[in-house]
Amino acid sequence: MRTKRLIPWALCAAVVLPTGAFADVSFDIKGIDGELEKNVAIYLAAIPASDRRLTFRFQSRVKDEVEKAMQALGYFAPVIKYSIEDEKAKDDATVVLDITPGEPVRIKQVDIQLTGDALHDKAFAKLLATAPKVGDVLNQGQYDSLKSAIQSLAVRRGYFDADYTLSRLEVAPGLNEAFIRLYFNSGMRYHFGDVYYHNSQINEDRLNTMLTFKEGDPYLVSDLGAFNQALSNTGWFSSVLVEAGVDDLRDGRVPISVNLEPAARNQFETGIGYSTDTGPRVKIGWKKPWFNSRGHSLNTDLYISKPKQTLESTYKIPLEDVQREYYQVQVGLENLDNNDTQSLEWTSSISRHWKFDTGWQRAVYVRWLYSDYTQGNVSDISNLVLPGVNFSRVRSRGGAMPSWGDKQSITFEAGDPALLSDISIFRVVGQTAWIRSLNDNNRFFTRLNAGGIFTSDFERVPPSLRFFAGGDNSIRGYSYESISPLDSSGQLEGGAYLTTGTLEYNYRLTGNWWGAVFTDAGDAWTSSTPEWKTSVGVGIRWESPVGPIRFDIAHGFENTSDDFMIHFSLGPEL
Repeated sequence: MRTKRLIPWALCAAVVLPTGAFADVSFDIKGIDGELEKNVAIYLAAIPASDRRLTFRFQSRVKDEVEKAMQALGYFAPVIKYSIEDEKAKDDATVVLDITPGEPVRIKQVDIQLTGDALHDKAFAKLLATAPKVGDVLNQGQYDSLKSAIQSLAVRRGYFDADYTLSRLEVAPGLNEAFIRLYFNSGMRYHFGDVYYHNSQINEDRLNTMLTFKEGDPYLVSDLGAFNQALSNTGWFSSVLVEAGVDDLRDGRVPISVNLEPAARNQFETGIGYSTDTGPRVKIGWKKPWFNSRGHSLNTDLYISKPKQTLESTYKIPLEDVQREYYQVQVGLENLDNNDTQSLEWTSSISRHWKFDTGWQRAVYVRWLYSDYTQGNVSDISNLVLPGVNFSRVRSRGGAMPSWGDKQSITFEAGDPALLSDISIFRVVGQTAWIRSLNDNNRFFTRLNAGGIFTSDFERVPPSLRFFAGGDNSIRGYSYESISPLDSSGQLEGGAYLTTGTLEYNYRLTGNWWGAVFTDAGDAWTSSTPEWKTSVGVGIRWESPVGPIRFDIAHGFENTSDDFMIHFSLGPEL
């Protein structure tokens, strides 16, 4: 009779005890380290807080989770000692798990068999070289990853009939042995078939020049991705989807379907910004991403700020290799009123562009520059025809504020009366910039700009070709383009030569916020020896969704008008 009366009391205790359980239960894992400890912690973290009650049921679940975590890494006979610290605390408790892992299960046999065309595919041989080896401690994650990787590789390389005839992981815990058996029949490898375009407003011969494969080539999904990206990069389409017709396989070929949506024929954009160099600025753009079925395009931009107003139109003509080669025709008008410079310029140019696999770009051009200007105490009209060539490359990794990147650019141009220019002139301008990082929190930026003008009629060189230094992207601590030689009346006249450089260190403060310290130096000069201007400063960087925003306070050591200057700007560093 007493035995029967004890059963309800025991049940009541089981119900009542959890109500007095701890609100926060944490774990202290002992006896194991490395991947074992990490995996056990991951499994335990998956237990919801609402289930963390100090009951026998919770204890059983903890041990089950630990065993599953250990088995995943090849330990099938762990000894788990469970105890509780601070059991009488009101708010939290710590469950101490003292784990003895025991002997691991090791792989006794790896039996992987390929049949079909994949047997002679080097990509599969390379993948299987990474398979677990006999004698390794069993890691079930590695087995699952290998199994999935074989299937994924088959799909990416065109083995659309592939399947496993046997896939099994056998474990004998009593013997501490495991056996891997994977029998994979790839079947035949399919090749690219015909390409079908749907809803394209651009001639197919234009699109075919961007194909990254030929009909009959072995199928590779990466080739489809590259073709998809190439079409997207043209700007001709609002959406691009290149896919293999795996439901229409025939004769060992897979047809390719290209589904396109034309971009809006007219696109408008506006932008408002501010920098200490130019003050408030407004940009209005009108773009026709496809002017005709040959893929020509037209861009027109109006830029307005207090010192400068520009209107420029660019007409682009892609050639046979659409992505790499094109002609560009530009016309523009610029009005400038800044410091001691007033000018109204008309310009037009035609250029031929090449892009190379190395990342370098080359442009050969001829431009006409008509300038009606007053620089200092000199007023003149200059008419120049300038053939030139530019080489450039920009590389970066890491988003709006790259963790790694560099930029190189150099331009040579010349004019001569024999080529319809008012004066004989040779001009060279170069720039290099580098971004490197030690880790996620330490970043370095350096930049060097240099240029030179070689002419016997410097007074007739338009202000836009002369060199001025100072400002946000030059020598901070000095106002915009305030550094140059002075004429006889003490006004800026611009330099024939330029050298400026920057050294900057960035440290991540928190999230997307960075602190900066920097030094800038340089000068713009003509005939005399340069008088180097230097500055130091500190700043804040914010990696905003629209690009890095920079706020700097700088002191120019040779700046007699201002002790400190504030610089604010938005835009890419490279």
